[in-house]
Amino acid sequence: MTPEELKVLIFNIVHEAAQDGTIALDPDTIPPVRVERPRVREHGDWATNVAMQLGKKAGMNPRDFAQLVVEKLVAHEGIDHAEVAGPGFINITVNAAQAGELARTILDQGESYGKSQALDGQVVNLEYVSANPTGPIHIGGARWAAVGDSLARILQASGASVVREYYFNDHGSQIDRFAKSLLARARGQEAPEDGYGGQYIEDIANAVMAEHPDVDPLSLEDDQAQEFFREYGVHRMFGEIKKELAGFRVEFDVFFHEDSLHESGAVNQAIGDLRSKNVVYDQDGATWLRSTEFGDDKDRVIIKSDGDAAYFAGDIAYYLNKRERGADHVIIMLGADHHGYIGRMYAMARAFGDTAGKGENLEILIGQLVNLVQDGQPVRMSKRAGTIVVLSDLLDAAGVDAARYSLVRAAMDTTLEIDLGLISSRTNENPVYYVQYAHARTKSVDANAAAHGVTRDSFDPALLDSAADAELIAKLAQFPEIVAQSAQLREPHRVARYLEELASAYHGWYGVSRVTPRADEPVSDLHRTRLWLNDAAGQVLANGLSLLGVSAPDKM
Repeated sequence: MTPEELKVLIFNIVHEAAQDGTIALDPDTIPPVRVERPRVREHGDWATNVAMQLGKKAGMNPRDFAQLVVEKLVAHEGIDHAEVAGPGFINITVNAAQAGELARTILDQGESYGKSQALDGQVVNLEYVSANPTGPIHIGGARWAAVGDSLARILQASGASVVREYYFNDHGSQIDRFAKSLLARARGQEAPEDGYGGQYIEDIANAVMAEHPDVDPLSLEDDQAQEFFREYGVHRMFGEIKKELAGFRVEFDVFFHEDSLHESGAVNQAIGDLRSKNVVYDQDGATWLRSTEFGDDKDRVIIKSDGDAAYFAGDIAYYLNKRERGADHVIIMLGADHHGYIGRMYAMARAFGDTAGKGENLEILIGQLVNLVQDGQPVRMSKRAGTIVVLSDLLDAAGVDAARYSLVRAAMDTTLEIDLGLISSRTNENPVYYVQYAHARTKSVDANAAAHGVTRDSFDPALLDSAADAELIAKLAQFPEIVAQSAQLREPHRVARYLEELASAYHGWYGVSRVTPRADEPVSDLHRTRLWLNDAAGQVLANGLSLLGVSAPDKM
């Protein structure tokens, strides 16, 4: 019996008691039931606080409420024991055979185990990374690439239709500075003071000239030469970024160019839409959004007094464009330096008549910085980019699996420090190695079992009655709930931390549970049944790693 099944059972018990008048509750107001693992293993397999949550609402002592639930629980064939504890907790021990059936369920469902249709019918537009096309992806952008792609996978596993989107900021002064930097390097000059440095600038300038041997940008007038590098340099950088992301196992459905919003008239259209809602006004030669009416700390300029669109105007048009393309939920992942954008962006959504906040039409997630450490010293400079550390530096040092896992395993709103020596090591202190090794060990057990004639041609879940069996089964049972929580809370790190706990439970089980017989004993149903549990653990480890875009190797 999984935690989800137990939740349903307890909910139904309470609901029926409310319907027949045994307890004084409105059946339609009963909230979902929570089930958790007790901190003390001897207290049972699962515990619920439903009686403490609802007892007083029903005009009952929580312990009396809990006793009513316990009497119904113990009558169910899947429950071995249930008792009231403390002020009203209910501790539950599941029947070993019922618990062990989970191994069969997992292997029957295979890659589908852990997935649900909780978000079925929802179209989510998820925008992440969105680096300026003026240089390689920096380490902060790499974090968003790993977290964003993992979140997309988790949302899809929960039934949502996800559009992965990358927003290219290819409109504005940063592109001019990029073009000037390329031109300067092509002419053998230093980049402008406000330009971009690093070896990649020289590499791109040389590549652009090599691709266009019939054009001599050095002989062109400055404006013409700058425009030449603006067009072809941005295109080249765009290609480099795409290639780098693909190598990081990050793919996008849409690459959206900011410049297209201005060229297509989408900015003016969006402003016109807001003006028709009477939330735009003109003052001091500029056009303003009445954002204070929608929770912002001040009104925002959208068209400046010189007639140019403010950067915020592009944000407005882009959001409207996403909604018009069918997105029910727009999730935008931004770096720590964008924290001030939340108020104005939420106000803008509300001005359009939408809702804003977690789970609403517009949702903004803010991530924190990443620091790399090598031999106890911070890594501050890239060989390629000069003044910043970039994704390629991390991949060169650790590889894709270790890089992705390390960037995802911490909550995105916390500053992350990555020890390059640790994540490159093949030790149990390295979290990704620890988890991947657990999966590889399940495959090793498979191979060893086959060599000894142990197959899955029989299965008796009642034999999985040891403490180690129970611990591993309980951990496997939590996976669907972890995936659901990760999707609901937008927290992929929950999957990573769960996998580490599962790996620990599996390694502990492996140490005391023989799948293959000793030399002097025949193959038994216990060996065969344990093989089912071994393979179930391998399946869940693989499913979880897949959600993080990390491989599940058969050998280490």
